[in-house]
Amino acid sequence: MPIDEDVTGEELDKDVKQELKSLPKTLAEDVARNLVMVARLLDEDPERAYAYAKVALRLASRVPSVREAAGFAAYAVEKYAEALAEFRAARRMTGLQHLWPVMADCERGLGRPEKALAMAGEPEVRQLDKAGQVEMRLVAAGARRDMGQADAAVVTLQSPELASTSVQPWTARLRYAYADALLEVGREDEAREWFAKALEADQSGVTDASDRLAELDGVEFIDALDGDEDDQDDVDEPAGGAAGGTGRSDEGQVCEG
Repeated sequence: MPIDEDVTGEELDKDVKQELKSLPKTLAEDVARNLVMVARLLDEDPERAYAYAKVALRLASRVPSVREAAGFAAYAVEKYAEALAEFRAARRMTGLQHLWPVMADCERGLGRPEKALAMAGEPEVRQLDKAGQVEMRLVAAGARRDMGQADAAVVTLQSPELASTSVQPWTARLRYAYADALLEVGREDEAREWFAKALEADQSGVTDASDRLAELDGVEFIDALDGDEDDQDDVDEPAGGAAGGTGRSDEGQVCEG
C-alpha cells in the first residue's frame, strides 16, 4: 500500500522504535512507516488504517507494538473478536496490563457485558494507572447499561475522579458518560448540569456535549445554506405559489464525539 511521502517512521514513539530494532533494518523501516500510517488514519479513515495494520502485522507479527496497533485498528472497524485476539497477544508478549480496559470493551462489543463487568473486578485493574482505571470505570458503566442496569451505571461512575475539579485528559469523557447515564434514568436537570461540566472540560472536542445541551434546552440548529435556499425559493416563485411546493427535503446529521 502507498505510504505518504512525508512519512519516515521516525515519528513513532521511542519505545516502539526500540522494539523494532529486533528486526532487520530495512524491514524495521517498512514496519515503522506502516505503523505511522495506522496512527495517522485511525480516526479519520479507520478502514484504511486497518489495511495498513494488516500489512505491518504480516511483516512483524512477533513485535508487541505491531500486535497492539493491529488490535486498535480492528477495534476501530468493530472487528471485536480480532481486536481482542491481538490485544491478548500483545499482553502476553509484554506482561503489561494497560490494554485491560479496551479488552473488556471488546467483550461488550461481542455481546458479553457480563464478562466485561467481571474484568472490572479483576486484580489487573489495580495495576492500571489513573487514566486506565477511569477507562475501566467507563467500560463497566457501559456494561451495566448494556445489561439494562441504568441506575447501577450511574453509581458506577460516581467516583473521586468525577468529583474532582481538576481537568485531566479523561475528564470530559467521564463527565459526559455520567450525564448520559443520568439522562437515561430520567434525572434531566442533573444531566444538563453534567453535560455543561463536560463541555467546560472538553478542550479538544472529543464529545458532543454542546449538541446534547442544546437538545435539552430545545434549541434547533438550522443550516444557514438551507435558509439561503428558502429565501431564493421565495424570490423565484411566481405570485400565488406553485402547486406541490419545491419538493426539497432537509436532512440533519448528528455527529457523536
